[in-house]
Amino acid sequence: MTALLPHLASVLVEGVETGYGLVRITVRTAAGVSVVCPGCGQESMWEHSRYVRHVADEAIGGRPVVMDVSVRRLYCENPDCSKTTFVEQVPGLTVRYQRRTPALQKVIAAVATALAGRAGARLLLHLHQTLSWASMLTCLLRIPLPAVAVPTALGVDDFALRRGHRYATILIDAETRKRVEVLRDRRAETLTAWLRGRPGIEAVCRDGAAGYAQAVTDALPEVPQVADRWHLWHNLGEAVLKEVHAHAGCWAKCGPPSQARVREETTRERWHQVHTLLDQGVGLLECARRLQMALNTVKRYARVPEPAQLKKAPQYRPTLVEPYRDHLRRRREEDPAVSVRQLLKEIKDLGYRGSSNLLHRYINQGRVESDRPAVSPRRFKSLLCTAPDQLKDKDRELLTALTGSCLEMTALTGHIRTFADLLKPAADNGRRLHEWISRVREDDLPHLHAFTRGLERDHDAVANGLTLPFHNGGAEGINTKTKLIKRQMYGRAGFRLLRHRILLN
Repeated sequence: MTALLPHLASVLVEGVETGYGLVRITVRTAAGVSVVCPGCGQESMWEHSRYVRHVADEAIGGRPVVMDVSVRRLYCENPDCSKTTFVEQVPGLTVRYQRRTPALQKVIAAVATALAGRAGARLLLHLHQTLSWASMLTCLLRIPLPAVAVPTALGVDDFALRRGHRYATILIDAETRKRVEVLRDRRAETLTAWLRGRPGIEAVCRDGAAGYAQAVTDALPEVPQVADRWHLWHNLGEAVLKEVHAHAGCWAKCGPPSQARVREETTRERWHQVHTLLDQGVGLLECARRLQMALNTVKRYARVPEPAQLKKAPQYRPTLVEPYRDHLRRRREEDPAVSVRQLLKEIKDLGYRGSSNLLHRYINQGRVESDRPAVSPRRFKSLLCTAPDQLKDKDRELLTALTGSCLEMTALTGHIRTFADLLKPAADNGRRLHEWISRVREDDLPHLHAFTRGLERDHDAVANGLTLPFHNGGAEGINTKTKLIKRQMYGRAGFRLLRHRILLN
C-alpha cells in the first residue's frame, strides 16, 4: 500500500473498502508519538481525544478516493501557550482546515490556474473529482502569488480590459520575462507610485506611450528608458503604408485599370475646389463649411500637391483564375476573338475549379491584359518591409517593377532597408540614426517625415532601444496569453481574478 500511496507511510492502514463508485481507506495515526504545537513550538504527546477526518485524495483506477483519518487532539504542555489543545497533522496527508490531500490540492490548483471556473470544473469530472465552479475560483484565489524580486530591466506595456474603454498595465522582468505586477489602469500616476517604492531598476523598456514615459521620468529620472524596437518597426510600417497609398498613381499604372472612374472624377473635382478656396486665402475650417465636407477630408486634400496622388490602387483579391492568367493572356493574343466559353473549357482541363461568372469578372476587370497582377497597397508595403533574402524570385521581380515606378518609391525602399539594419543593437546606432533622419528629410516623403519627428521627440529612448540589448517582446507575448485568459472568463470576472491568473500563469 505504501509503495502505491507513499503519503500513507506515517500512518497505520486499518482497512480498504470499494463500493458506491469510490475507494475508502481507513487509517489512524500512531499513539505515543510527540507532536510539535503550532502555537509555541513545544513538543507534546499528552492525548486529549481522537476524531475522524474525511480527506479526499487522487483517484485510483478511475475511482475517487476518500480517506478516513483518525487523528489525535493533544494538550499543549506549555502553560504560557495561547493554545490549550491542538490537532496533529499528517505530513503529505492532512492540512489544517483542508479536506483534500496536498497531492489532490496540487492537481486542483493546476487546473484552476489554467482554466479557472466552469471549464476547470468540467475537466475535473474527467479526473474523477467533483467541484463547483465557485469552489474552483475559491481555490484559485487562495493560491499564493509568487514573490518576484524587483528586476534590473523592467518591461512596461498596456492591455485592454475592455477594448476602447478601459486598460490595465503589465509589468515584467525584461530579461527573464517573469511577470512582476499588474496595475489596475494605465495612468501615469499609478505607475509613478509603483516605481517610487521599488529602487534597483536600471532600465525601463516601453512603447511610445507618453504617459509611461512621463511616469518613469517623474519616478526614476536617472534610469534610461528603452523604446521597444518592434514598435519602432511597426510605426515605420504604418508610415510606409501611407506613402504607398500617396503614390498609388505611379506604381499602380502597370496593373489592371481601376473600375472606379466616377469616384476618381469626383476626387479630382473636390481637390480643385479645395485648392481654389485655399489660393483665395480661405481657411481650412471655412473650406469645410462652404464645401460641406469634413475638416479632416479638407486637410487631406490640402496636403496633396497634385490630384493624381489621391488615386487609389485597385483592390483586387487573388482568385482561382490567377494561376491561369498567363494561359489566358497568350490565348487572347493568339486569337482576340476567342470566346470566354472556350477559355473556360481550356482552363478547366488544366485544373480550374471556379465558376464561369468568376472568369467573366476577371476578364472584364482587365486583369488578363495588364502588365502584372494587381497588387494592393498592403501587399506592396509587405514586400517593402520584408528582407530581400526572404523574398521569392517572383516577388523580388515584382518589387523591382513597383519601386522603379517613381523616384520616391526607390528612395523609400532604401530608407526602409537602412532602418532595418539599425534594429540590430550596436554602439554607433545613435549616430547612424541621426544620419538616417537627415537623409529622409532630403526626399519628398511627408509621411516618413512625420515618423522622423516622432523619433526626435523621443530621441533618447529610441537611441537606447537601438544600442541596448533590452526589448519589450516578453510583455507583448504575455499580452497575447492574457487575451486567452480573458476569453476563457468571457468578461464576467473582476480585475482581482484576472490579475491573479496573469501572475500565476
